[in-house]
Amino acid sequence: MIYLDYAATTPIDPRVFDMMLPYFRESFGNPSSIHRYGQKAETAIESAREKVAAVLHCRADEIIFTSCGSESDNLALRGAALARRNASGEKWILTAHTEHHAVSKTAIQLEKEYGFQLEWLDLDEFGAVMPVSLSKAVCKDTALASVMYANNEIGTINPISELAEIAKANNILFHTDAVQAAAYLDVNVEKLGVDLMSLGGHKFYGPKGVGALYIRKGTKLIPHLTGGGQEFSLRAGTQNVPYIVGFAEALSLASEERGQRIAHVKPLRDQIIGRVLEEIPDALLTGHPENRLPNHASFVFKDVDGNLLLQLLDSAGFACSSGSACKTGNPEPSEVITSLGYSRDWALGSLRITLGVDSTPEHVDMFVNTLPGLVEKVRELK
Repeated sequence: MIYLDYAATTPIDPRVFDMMLPYFRESFGNPSSIHRYGQKAETAIESAREKVAAVLHCRADEIIFTSCGSESDNLALRGAALARRNASGEKWILTAHTEHHAVSKTAIQLEKEYGFQLEWLDLDEFGAVMPVSLSKAVCKDTALASVMYANNEIGTINPISELAEIAKANNILFHTDAVQAAAYLDVNVEKLGVDLMSLGGHKFYGPKGVGALYIRKGTKLIPHLTGGGQEFSLRAGTQNVPYIVGFAEALSLASEERGQRIAHVKPLRDQIIGRVLEEIPDALLTGHPENRLPNHASFVFKDVDGNLLLQLLDSAGFACSSGSACKTGNPEPSEVITSLGYSRDWALGSLRITLGVDSTPEHVDMFVNTLPGLVEKVRELK
């Protein structure tokens, strides 16, 4: 099997795994316990917090650990929107149809169940939220804007620092979901200017089941998980020590090795894009042609059943996706793809190929040699 779905998840880096191992058995204490076992676990968490803060260029007490990127998104949106309304009455939330469902469905729930007002930001042809779109949508009653750093389905990178600047000028909180971006883009929060930023460990060779949320000092949140006082009383529950240690190490390695990882995947990505567009009729690249994640190639094929194509690729030995891993198997076209204006006969035929550290030129050659025949076969079966 050749794995080409690194945007869905990544294998754990052996160096990360080695860092985690002692905290499963030898140093297994509860970080809230007073005794030495507990102190050792607490020290591990605080060291991890400092390591994450060093990558983000923020204070250690601005990092809280969660169970995943989706939880971080939920806490950021729900927590900030409720706190803002409680403090000063603002009730508008701004976001886009291209967001991960952890953001868009949370925003919809806030509108439906909590009485907030929701406005969807305009997109350009590549699925990016442009600064003019945010400027146009802002009103004096806006509490929060949330725009992802890089799109998981189409790879487009949003102009986050410019968007955050507009939000700041209008006294609006700004959140970005950087879950997909952190593997390859700079997550320096001072440069980005964001108030809240979500991260998930398994997208950059860390473990599944752990994430983080950056919260700029002074930003108020209502906790959505109450109980003990862990994570500065913003996220109750005994911390997952080995996973937190693994998360911090994986993020640190992603930051240190960013340049070489980009140099490895980008030529492979460009080869896939070039050959697919050249060799397959009625194929279009989705997302921005240049301003996209360096490991990410995504397409729509006219008159192709994307899920059937995935099954045939799997049988041929290739693991790919039709978009978000959360969308796989759904017969309806992705919201991200339809928001770009594609008609149903195009939108149903989406394919995402994402590369990683173990991808090789041989893998790419085998893939691009196999794909045209499979697309043709799916069209014949339609």
